[in-house]
Amino acid sequence: MKNLVTRAYEWLDERLDLQDLMAPLRHKTVPVHYYSYWYYLGGITLFLFLVQVFTGILLLLYYRPSANEAFESVQFIMTRVQFGWLIRSIHSWAANLMIFFAFAHMFSVLFLRSYRKPRELTWVSGMVLLVLAMGFGFSGYLLPWNTLAFFATKVGTDIVRQVPVVGHWLMVFLRGGEDVTGATLSRFFGLHVAVLPGITTLLLAIHLALIQRQGISVPGGMEGAMHALKYLRKHDPAAAELWLKQAGAQAERREMPFFPNFFLRELMAWYVALGVLGALAALAPWELGTKADAFAPAPAGIRPEWYFLWMFQTLKLIPAKLGPLDGEMVGVLAFSVAGGLWLLLPFFDRGEGRGSRWILGAGIFALVYMTAMSVYGYLAS
Repeated sequence: MKNLVTRAYEWLDERLDLQDLMAPLRHKTVPVHYYSYWYYLGGITLFLFLVQVFTGILLLLYYRPSANEAFESVQFIMTRVQFGWLIRSIHSWAANLMIFFAFAHMFSVLFLRSYRKPRELTWVSGMVLLVLAMGFGFSGYLLPWNTLAFFATKVGTDIVRQVPVVGHWLMVFLRGGEDVTGATLSRFFGLHVAVLPGITTLLLAIHLALIQRQGISVPGGMEGAMHALKYLRKHDPAAAELWLKQAGAQAERREMPFFPNFFLRELMAWYVALGVLGALAALAPWELGTKADAFAPAPAGIRPEWYFLWMFQTLKLIPAKLGPLDGEMVGVLAFSVAGGLWLLLPFFDRGEGRGSRWILGAGIFALVYMTAMSVYGYLAS
């Protein structure tokens, strides 16, 4: 078997020059410090996205995107297709875990200050990817065409209508009309399986290319020493070796080769994520519920998915009228402004000082606020 693999590798190497392709990986290194395990959050998010793509393609083989057939086709997948229930459950759980790890990755980048120059565009592209991930969740939630998804989509698109100036147009565009109908299902299906994947793939490639180009960041206190060592290794290897000897073995441990050391650790993280995902899908299969009926009353305590809940609960607490303005519109406008400022955070950070402390405080406040309002939303429903 080993000889077969070796011969296959040599055959490919003669034609594709694999040694040359692997050269960048041999020189790539990953910083080692107390917070290195945070580096795995982005990789796990990527892994869950790949799971989404794979299971989504399998579901497409049987799914029918129409109001008359969508629910029955999902029911067929779950009851008649071999392991169909498991594939659908993995797809649903992976979507939620992907958004959870995307949020965790965002806050890890914020608290490690990895958004600072020259990584501003990496932060911006990552933030847009997070919004796209939430768009995947919102558009995919309706596709089974069950009661909860139908009314949650109605509530969600009603909130979209509160966006100043373009709100009504945006709502009609998403719904394919004034109400949630089969046209809405068709539009959400198109967004979920074509538009969002296409944009996400392109932006993901840019995000990964930026990370490869700029390297992996390290906490501020270590950055100077790491850059100095890299500079010496590039321009004066002898001086770098002398520096390492003087600094001792501890300095050498501050970096590890990406391949195979970090790569194998990343694979182990993916393996653990797969185990957790499989356990959730098998022990807590995703329920289908009942078929949507536009003429039925909305179920009591209707609420969006957990990643929208903190915004939904905030809007519920705002009075219906704030002076001459509609309360929901003011809330949506406030979220839009806050989201824009959050996207541009790297451009407000000039290094150590008041600006940097203000951003750290904003990050802690956002994390506490989102967690508290989400818990409150569940308890209040």
